[in-house]
Amino acid sequence: MPSCLAAAVHSQLIIKKSRFIGCVQPCAGRAEALAIVASLRSAHPGAVHVCWALMAGGQSAANDDGEPGGTAGRPMLEVLRHQDLEGVLATVVRYWGGVKLGAGGLVRAYTDAVAQALVGAEKVALTRQARLRCTLPYSLEGLLRREIEQAAGAALLDVQHGAQVEMLLSLPETAAAEFARRLDESGQGRIGWLRPD
Repeated sequence: MPSCLAAAVHSQLIIKKSRFIGCVQPCAGRAEALAIVASLRSAHPGAVHVCWALMAGGQSAANDDGEPGGTAGRPMLEVLRHQDLEGVLATVVRYWGGVKLGAGGLVRAYTDAVAQALVGAEKVALTRQARLRCTLPYSLEGLLRREIEQAAGAALLDVQHGAQVEMLLSLPETAAAEFARRLDESGQGRIGWLRPD
């Protein structure tokens, strides 16, 4: 099951006088990742490279930032993939120490910086969420609100009051069918299920 991280975690390695500052953190997509990388560049003006890897579904990417091709970003991405992480950005800021590490040494340095940060990271299991949208009479609104409060992982996202009450909620995908069945029974067929937008 894929996981995300609860918070950012840092690491630091010194290899042949080069300093590698690693960080792994939650990140929703490429725009957020690029903003984080830009802030790292301004925070570390003396660094020679700010390499990064993002594991975020269709927005996943890796960047070597001037290191020899395939020696930084791609290996960092493989560490995230191997750990089954999703929605995570790994960055490594490198300060040059004057000694060349070679392709193998660079791959080890960048993967170790990410792996060491992940050792101290708290992982949070991701559960797929389903959205349910329904209409119901005002007399059943309290019943539905109580059911949402009691269902593990359920959240009320929106409520519209018109001729009837329309509610949008989310809950774990695995619980959605049973939740709807239970409400159909307790609502005696007066809850109408709509397609969520």
